[in-house]
Amino acid sequence: MQGYDYDLFVIGGGSGGVRAARMSAGFGARVGLAERDRLGGTCVIRGCVPKKLLVYAAHVREELEDAAGYGWSIDGARFSWPQLIANKDREIVRLEGVYRNLLEKAGVTIHAAHARLLDPHTMEVGAQRFTAQHILIATGGRPFVPAIPGHELGFTSNEAFHLPELPRRIAILGGGYIAVEFAGIFNGLGCEVTLAYRGPEFLRGFDDDVRHFLHAEMEKKGIRILLNAPPAALTKRGDGAIEVALDRGGSLTADGVMFATGRVPNTERLGLEAAGVQLTRDGAVYVDGYSRTNVPHIHAVGDVTHRLQLTPVAIREGAAVAQTLFGGRPTEADHADVPTAVFSQPPIGTVGLTEAQALATYRAIDVYKTDFRPMKHTLSGRDERTLMKLVVDTASQRVVGAHMVGTDAPEIIQAIGIAVKAKLTKADFDATVGIHPTAAEEFVTLREKVTRRGEG
Repeated sequence: MQGYDYDLFVIGGGSGGVRAARMSAGFGARVGLAERDRLGGTCVIRGCVPKKLLVYAAHVREELEDAAGYGWSIDGARFSWPQLIANKDREIVRLEGVYRNLLEKAGVTIHAAHARLLDPHTMEVGAQRFTAQHILIATGGRPFVPAIPGHELGFTSNEAFHLPELPRRIAILGGGYIAVEFAGIFNGLGCEVTLAYRGPEFLRGFDDDVRHFLHAEMEKKGIRILLNAPPAALTKRGDGAIEVALDRGGSLTADGVMFATGRVPNTERLGLEAAGVQLTRDGAVYVDGYSRTNVPHIHAVGDVTHRLQLTPVAIREGAAVAQTLFGGRPTEADHADVPTAVFSQPPIGTVGLTEAQALATYRAIDVYKTDFRPMKHTLSGRDERTLMKLVVDTASQRVVGAHMVGTDAPEIIQAIGIAVKAKLTKADFDATVGIHPTAAEEFVTLREKVTRRGEG
């Protein structure tokens, strides 16, 4: 690979790019990485990590309320949004330093500059030019804001982590995981929250029982949910409030408006056209199972591609690229049966097929489902329930999907994901002794089923 400045040059310092860079350098490759912003990407800087810290903060209010049922009297509790944000920022700075240290220890050369391709092997990085045998695009995505009148009056998840103060009333426009997560965060921190979504139910693509169950639980917590309500325009009133006109009539008023209307890949200004890299109709980088673009020595991983937009998936994809190029072991990233979570309140954990997907795949399926009041709330008195569901292929009895809404759902589904990935059967679940008293034991004690005929 002599004749090039680098064996691998990575454009983007998020989770997928950092993993590919570190592993490739560990295999002996000469690796450069360009990041024009902060190392860590969406997840560490402005996504899942700071979001989860805010979720923890939002839970405290209910914990304080529930304490009375367990004999605790807690007086004088106060919340400071500026203090929470300052503490969060300090942790993000620490994590960014960890990422930098890991790259430097691995021998990766970091360039704090924007990079763009000039041709299939040459990049302009700030004021410099470099060549590379292999190039990896790992530039992630960014929030999408619809071009409606007054859109500049709103903010996105990027700015939500840095609001100078909490709005008393907040409208969240959108219905994906970011929308429902921030609805729970702001509600838990004392805001009056309205979530308005253009479709008939939020969290499109998730199991229908999960969607409807979470909807009901969020409304119990005082979150107002409007469906079939796309925004048409934002205007600022004389009193400083923002009025959101809805496309199908009516409006809502808030002190802050958050756009959670999807994300788009960061493929602009990268010079991909000059390198001949093919994009999808939505502007994502099109890749094969080995994360190769149509230009064989140019790869792409993470949210900039057309695949699953999850941090652990990007990390797996980055690792697979390193193994393929420099580890002597061609590796495809596995996107089947990926467990995932929505840190809503209550949270969702899910792995495998939804009921609708299973019906489209198999001739018949068995559905096991339960919902119950968690033991904790027998004394707290809180009106919150938990949902658990297994989807089973009738013919093979393999568990092809597992879904949960309730406290600790993401922690529980991580373990259930192993069973689904291992293609275990309902009999394997039944043969496992439950841990009592836990919510998780319900997954191995489900007995009542409904058999549905599918299309597969």
